Amino acid sequence: MDIFRTVAERGLNYMSNIGIADILDILIVAYLIYRVIILVRRTNTYNIARGLIIFLVALWISGMAKLTMINYIMRRAVEIGAIALLIIFQPELRKFLERMGRSLSQGRVASSSEMESVIMQTIIACNDLSDSKTGALIIFERKVKLDDIIASGTVINSDVNAELLKNIFFNKAPLHDGAVIIRDGRIAAAGCVLPLTKSTNLSKDLGMRHRAGIGMSEQSDALVVIVSEETGAISVAIDGMLKRHLNSSTFDKILHSELVLDEAEADKSIWKAIRKLLTVDKDEEEHIEEKNN
Repeated sequence: MDIFRTVAERGLNYMSNIGIADILDILIVAYLIYRVIILVRRTNTYNIARGLIIFLVALWISGMAKLTMINYIMRRAVEIGAIALLIIFQPELRKFLERMGRSLSQGRVASSSEMESVIMQTIIACNDLSDSKTGALIIFERKVKLDDIIASGTVINSDVNAELLKNIFFNKAPLHDGAVIIRDGRIAAAGCVLPLTKSTNLSKDLGMRHRAGIGMSEQSDALVVIVSEETGAISVAIDGMLKRHLNSSTFDKILHSELVLDEAEADKSIWKAIRKLLTVDKDEEEHIEEKNN
């Protein structure tokens, strides 16, 4: 009992000396550790991170066991390995920094009335393309500018119209294999080439169109609409997450929730972006659980 009483007294004494700065320091460090764990679990670097932990444990054991030569070699390896880790995790670090940058920046947002029309025309086009099993890939640019992607296609600069979208993706049209980029409520370009995702955890029934759409959503904050040529299913990719087999109602709700802001929401968009940066949404957690299972 004396031992427990001593531990409790020391704990209370320690807690009484903790100030606001200490609490803030602990929360920041805890958050950073949490984000690193999420980042590792979402990417293909999980095995690398696990190997790194084993290496650090071996380093600690070699020090405790006074294995001087092994400990010396491992400590030198750690110094070199710090640079190697920056190279290995470069894509993930770049994505995280880009996400931070775009979360704290404001881009032009089309008015609600403009986006209502754009969404309506997009839904009509995608439903018709789905019925005819015509493949389509539509990118809604948001804060991250897609100038390089637009440069890879043919500039159109047109209003969003359902008939125009269907004509672009008609399987004998010259631009049907590429993606359409919608910028500020207008079709900026068509026939654009997108980067493919590097993820190896995707379903084998996903074709190049879906992999390109997911890749685009991984490298930017764009919302990507995909219509399958094989099944006619409508999907949406956001932040590397793919929502598949959407009915018209769900598709409409996703587009409105992601693309339409009322005036009150627009004033709070920076704070919403910061909260999004600091939290892991339900889909992300489900993706992690699905990957681990």
